[in-house]
Amino acid sequence: MSTIIFPSPIFGPIKSRRLGVSLGINLLPGDGKVCTFDCIYCECGYNAERRTKSTLPTRHEVATALESQLQKMQQQGVAPDVLTFAGNGEPTIHPQFAAIIDDTLALRDKYFPNAKVSVLSNATMITRPAVFDALKKVDNNILKLDTVDTAFISRIDRPNAAYKLSDIIERMKAFDGHVVIQTMFLKGIVDGKEIDNTGDGYVLPWIDTVRRIAPREVMIYTIDRETPCKGLQKATPQELDRIVALLHDAGIKASASY
Repeated sequence: MSTIIFPSPIFGPIKSRRLGVSLGINLLPGDGKVCTFDCIYCECGYNAERRTKSTLPTRHEVATALESQLQKMQQQGVAPDVLTFAGNGEPTIHPQFAAIIDDTLALRDKYFPNAKVSVLSNATMITRPAVFDALKKVDNNILKLDTVDTAFISRIDRPNAAYKLSDIIERMKAFDGHVVIQTMFLKGIVDGKEIDNTGDGYVLPWIDTVRRIAPREVMIYTIDRETPCKGLQKATPQELDRIVALLHDAGIKASASY
């Protein structure tokens, strides 16, 4: 396996395609993956192949490690553009997620008040009030919506916890625009069957749903690193540009990462 496992609880800073100089916050263990999805394109690999033997970092451990790294960056004169909750799985499953968000905002304000706080989430936990309220506080609430086709979600994102698409969409709408939609476009062969969510059969219903969610922005992207499923292909720049143009035509701010 050559997919990526991130240190915990802090990693980087790294250069993000979408976010700039990003200091990563990993609320999952550093020796494996814990996620409510098991995406075939996940850079961390499949859940079953990345089982962790460690516990989640505590709220105190996260705050202590984050403050130490922010102090070091301040001394080095290196300013992060963003503090990003990401890492080895789904950050919002941490039982102290809401409190950790509060700690992070306070530390950001103390050391780098111009930095943004971002959360990259698959949105499975946004029906939980504490998670929803915490995400309303961050600068960039970035939630995954790869398609509105439930069969495609089952084949590509592979939820392994309760996931009702209609409920997720309703909660996304409830953010009243304080949300960024993030969508992966890809192609290939999975279990002997062709997949491709770049065509109008997938894109147009998705855009209609995105319009109803009314996000601040949409970020679309494609595969950038090695994936655990070997039959996948990147969406082309032309395909991504076409989807961005359709979003713009619908009055939705959008960008693509190739």
